[in-house]
Amino acid sequence: MSTTATKTPDTGHVRSARVAFTFESLKQRLLPVAATSGALMWIVPLVVTIIGGLLRFVHLSHPNMLIFDETYYVKDAYSLLHFGYEMEWVDDSNDQFVAGDPQLKDTASFVVHPPLGKWLIAFGMMAFGEFDGFGWRFATALFGTLAVLLTTLCARLLFGSHLLAGIAGLLIAIDGHSIVMSRTALLDIFLMFFVLAAFYALLKDRVHGRTQLAKKLSVPLGNRPNEFLLDHGPMLWWRPWRLVAALMLGGAVGIKWSALAFVAVFCLMAVLWDFGARRTAGIQRWQSAAFTRDGIYSFVTMMPVVFLTYLATWTGWLITTGGRYRQWAVENPGEGVTWLPETLRSLWHYHQAAYDFHSGLSSDHGWASAPWTWLFSGRPVLMYFEGYDNGQNGCVLDRCTEVIMDMPNPVMWWACTISMVLLVFWWLGARDWRAGALLSSVVAGFLPWLMYPERTMFFFYTLPLVPFMVLALTYVIGRFIPRKPRSDVSYRTRIILVAVSLALLLLVSAFFWSVWSGELTSDDYYRMHVWIPSWG
Repeated sequence: MSTTATKTPDTGHVRSARVAFTFESLKQRLLPVAATSGALMWIVPLVVTIIGGLLRFVHLSHPNMLIFDETYYVKDAYSLLHFGYEMEWVDDSNDQFVAGDPQLKDTASFVVHPPLGKWLIAFGMMAFGEFDGFGWRFATALFGTLAVLLTTLCARLLFGSHLLAGIAGLLIAIDGHSIVMSRTALLDIFLMFFVLAAFYALLKDRVHGRTQLAKKLSVPLGNRPNEFLLDHGPMLWWRPWRLVAALMLGGAVGIKWSALAFVAVFCLMAVLWDFGARRTAGIQRWQSAAFTRDGIYSFVTMMPVVFLTYLATWTGWLITTGGRYRQWAVENPGEGVTWLPETLRSLWHYHQAAYDFHSGLSSDHGWASAPWTWLFSGRPVLMYFEGYDNGQNGCVLDRCTEVIMDMPNPVMWWACTISMVLLVFWWLGARDWRAGALLSSVVAGFLPWLMYPERTMFFFYTLPLVPFMVLALTYVIGRFIPRKPRSDVSYRTRIILVAVSLALLLLVSAFFWSVWSGELTSDDYYRMHVWIPSWG
């Protein structure tokens, strides 16, 4: 590091020194946490991903019937595969569908979720069978398994530790909420994946952007720094990971519109990271520079990618002519947004109708739950329930039960909720950007639901939060364990406590496996899992 200083002509006082950094020293300031390379960077993610994959794929076709909202999304996927848009079905057509005799009507269906998630289900059906549970659940199991890998990679970028990365990956691998939704052909596991992929891309962009900033600001030892760069900082034109994040966010919106909150929060978070990077690098006018050179540029590059990606998810509807409202503009000339082409005007009208449906959805449902109950998993969703007497379906007891309930590992979930609360103090007190990044998921994935108290909502709406809650618990564990190993009793005690806690979570997951996978058990054993009356 070198410094330069000048004297004012009238007083002879030395003005504030301008500091010039080498690339390595400046990079260390901007990126103080980084995991070491080596075999562990591949072994740890691979091991936990295999564990997660086994828990998601084993006996995936059971039960070989449409459970809960699979009755909508699987049949919609079949329609997309054959027609390019969703069709209506005759009443009570599930059994015929599973038997390979689909009973469709000749009219297009009004659906209120974008098509991408159903297209992904359809690709699994195309590859492994349209009328088989493995086929229509393959895509959800695959994306749920990939989410385990992404969580591990995010943890490594956040904490710079292979140990903590492995813990984060293991926790989400054994979490029942993620397992059940990976084994059920609903849309939310895709939403979780794309949101998590966008977060990972932004973490990669943070490393890439700060590395580029260090390169452009660094000077050889003994050289005078560029005064203009020290005042304004460089323009970082090439941000490929930011474009990947925009692509993933567009895909997330193409699953469910609730991802729009993540688009807003994540894009704002990325620009705030740019503010922090320029300030840490010592740029004098870091606020105005970050706004003009990062904020505006990010908006004009990311938002078109998000929009075009979302629009592309409607390709099947756009290139065909029979979808719901597809001919609305032709049938209603002069109405709607008249400056749009007819196809897009019809699509806009479709979106208006879908929004009206979402905003007015308030029908009663036995497994609906208010957002405040999600914090402690107060009302998980019963996806599947079958009871058998002795001699039926292999039951050798007085009464047997098969249950699939979308509930997390309760001990882990409660620990994660407490960890999220603790993160507020580390964010405000220690100004730790990692705590703020994880809390952003709460702002995007939880707080918006509080604005619609009358709307019908379900616990599985929390699924996009699961990786971030796991990362929050991992963060707290990382704070509890000193980063550098020591030989004193205190360090060994903390390691033992963490190991025992992880073992406990593993045992709880093993205990709840039967109600996550639909295993045939005694009815009494199922009742042992109903710890809170609202779970039953």
